[in-house]
Amino acid sequence: MLALFTALAGLLLLLPLLGNLLFPYWWQDLTTCMAVVYKGYRALRRLQRHPPLTLLDTFLEKARSHPEKALLLFGEQVYTYRDIDRRSSQAARVLRDGLALREGDTVAVFLLNIPAYLWIWMGLAKIGCAMACLNSNIRAKALLHSLSACGATVLLTTPDLKAAIEDVLPSLQQKGLRVCYLSAESPTRGVEPLQGQIDAASAEPVPIAFRANVTSKSTALYIFTSGTTGLPKAAIITQTKLYMMASMLYMCGVTAEDVIYTPLPLYHSAALLVGLGGCLEVGATCVLRPKFSVSQFWDDCRRYHVSVIQYVGEVMRYLCNVPKRENDREHSVRLAMGNGMRVEVWKEFLQRFGPIRICEFYGATEGNAGFFNYTGKIGAVGRANFLFKMLAPFELIRYDVEQDEPVRDKRGCCIRVPTGEAGLLVGKITKTNPFSGYAGDRQKSEKKVLRDVMKKGDLYFNSGDLLMIDHEGFMYFQDRVGDTFRWKGENVATTEVETTLVAVPFIQEVNVYGVPVPGHEGKTGMAAIRLKEEMVFDGEKLYAHAKDFLPNYAIPRFVRLQDALEITGTFKQCKRQLVKEGFNPALVKDPLFFLDESKKCFLPMSPQIYSSIMDMKLKI
Repeated sequence: MLALFTALAGLLLLLPLLGNLLFPYWWQDLTTCMAVVYKGYRALRRLQRHPPLTLLDTFLEKARSHPEKALLLFGEQVYTYRDIDRRSSQAARVLRDGLALREGDTVAVFLLNIPAYLWIWMGLAKIGCAMACLNSNIRAKALLHSLSACGATVLLTTPDLKAAIEDVLPSLQQKGLRVCYLSAESPTRGVEPLQGQIDAASAEPVPIAFRANVTSKSTALYIFTSGTTGLPKAAIITQTKLYMMASMLYMCGVTAEDVIYTPLPLYHSAALLVGLGGCLEVGATCVLRPKFSVSQFWDDCRRYHVSVIQYVGEVMRYLCNVPKRENDREHSVRLAMGNGMRVEVWKEFLQRFGPIRICEFYGATEGNAGFFNYTGKIGAVGRANFLFKMLAPFELIRYDVEQDEPVRDKRGCCIRVPTGEAGLLVGKITKTNPFSGYAGDRQKSEKKVLRDVMKKGDLYFNSGDLLMIDHEGFMYFQDRVGDTFRWKGENVATTEVETTLVAVPFIQEVNVYGVPVPGHEGKTGMAAIRLKEEMVFDGEKLYAHAKDFLPNYAIPRFVRLQDALEITGTFKQCKRQLVKEGFNPALVKDPLFFLDESKKCFLPMSPQIYSSIMDMKLKI
């Protein structure tokens, strides 16, 4: 009996060890899943109350519990939770009484990163109005389209954007849209200044009756897509979606004691919903920058004692490109949250700036499936385990890049890709994971819905992104569907080629895209390259490196040298104009090169060589 008891005791002691050997990430999977379930359940309970408790109510609870705590730091300015509460109440009264706004109306904000963004947001929430966050870089046609799409009746802006406003003001006035400056005076005739009225308004709490009809399904915000593939689309963010996105900081381990650094534009969901909204949810402090500055980034982190930083796109690469300093590791940053960091940058960032935990995440603003890297696995955007798939069902399905559509079987259903193969991410549309679509154009919403994916009658959200799951269950972003191209019967992922080429010693940045070539199906690869300072282009070295590390079909056939690579306001590389210009030396004034495989080198492009390619006399 004693021997049996001893054996059982020994087995129990070995179970955790065996579990770690067989399922090395089980504890992280379980605890993270529990955190997600807890937040989801808490959000559901709060939002199902009458009236529902929204993110606004969470902020008001924090304002009551620690009113003197700093919520927003902006240069030398400090705004406490009480300050933002009172300021937003003043704004709410002016917006309701002065501009006659009522619950359910939409107000567009066309603002740079300024503190007013927050108190206008909370002020609109207090009177039950939706806020449409316009990209501050859009102009003319795109600006008019965005205002029309979200159905805004009022536009709030500042004299900083005076030129953009005056350019479209006659059209706005003709449509009856009221435009106001958040300033004491107005430099534009027909635009009313509101700051004086706001300063004079009562800061007492706003009656809940002003937002009595808000529900969990009510529209809280409109966040616009970048518009890189056309005019911007207004993604609908419901109260439920807002609450869950604002919970991301909590799920990544951020607490009320943290200071979050947000140098990203507030019209983007990462900054507004995850960053600023996350601070409201956990009760933390946010450091807001007017715009990202690579030279001031770490100085700001030291000055404000930042513990959490946000990034998107190429931000981390810019930080790594700055010359090294002796104090690179002198900071209190423990966590970096964001998306779009490449593997080589990830490794360099950790090596240079210290053991900072990277929480890379994936998710479309309008999507119904998202992931985040809670294990620290370099390059991954999350893990695909059965626990998370139960909460938010998704699939990776085979996609025909050339036909621009999913591959279907004899039944007309889609086909899952095997482990290790890139597939189109689709999220199942359910009651708990809905797709709210876009405002103003039902057809655009319908285009994002796939039917009969796994079985007849089901509905899935089409993310437009290709992801891959490895044998350990880690998920990796591969490419946008529009960025991946097909050459010689093979799919070429531009991100994979970029990651390979940027390792060439003289290359600082690279942007890869596909261009059409006469006589060939699909598109062939082209790379826009920015050289490192005081470095020269070496066609032989580039070819040798590409030949060693890339399959032949993925090696770019054309190269374009640029002084700077164009990026969007959210630090994503632009490809559309590059594709349009192609490799025609008559259109492109930058230095151009083509791959001459017989000479194993990229040689300068000339009008004669271009004509030979277009006439299909020169083989590529």
